[in-house]
Amino acid sequence: MQKDYVWDTMVRSFHWLLAAGFAANALLTDPDGTLHHTIGYFIAALVGLRVIWGLTGSRYARFSSFPPDPSTAAGQLTDIATGRVRHHKGHSPLGAFMIYNLLLTLLAVTLTGWMAASPAFQGTGWPEDLHEALVSWAELSVVLHVAAVLFESRRTKVNLARAMVTGYKELPETDAEPAP
Repeated sequence: MQKDYVWDTMVRSFHWLLAAGFAANALLTDPDGTLHHTIGYFIAALVGLRVIWGLTGSRYARFSSFPPDPSTAAGQLTDIATGRVRHHKGHSPLGAFMIYNLLLTLLAVTLTGWMAASPAFQGTGWPEDLHEALVSWAELSVVLHVAAVLFESRRTKVNLARAMVTGYKELPETDAEPAP
């Protein structure tokens, strides 16, 4: 096995702080309370920082290293269906789609949350309805994300959750990518 540093401190910190903030807002706070709003602003700031880091950060943090590509995502689905295992040093093609889905969804969640709390939209109702629908989509996406991480970790024999804690991914020697 080859152990490579893939997930930098910024990516890992973002991931776990976002997970904690989202879980806290979804499960522990009063949706009309100040703490819920404060955590929402924190999540918006985190996503903003991640977007900046996605443009300027380390190799595997940059969006250019995992563009959303329907054909490679379809190829990964074919690999799963046929039992073929391909390892990905950074995000897998399906993982890339999930990252973009979550980032865009959370941007929309925070925007509609702000709108629902804003005096300019009081009494209209639709921002809160849209916010709740987007939160439900985000919750479903998170469940699918966790299930996919567990499934792919077992299928590929690469502990993806540990990599997001330590920053190091352990891949078979044959899957080593050339140095940049």
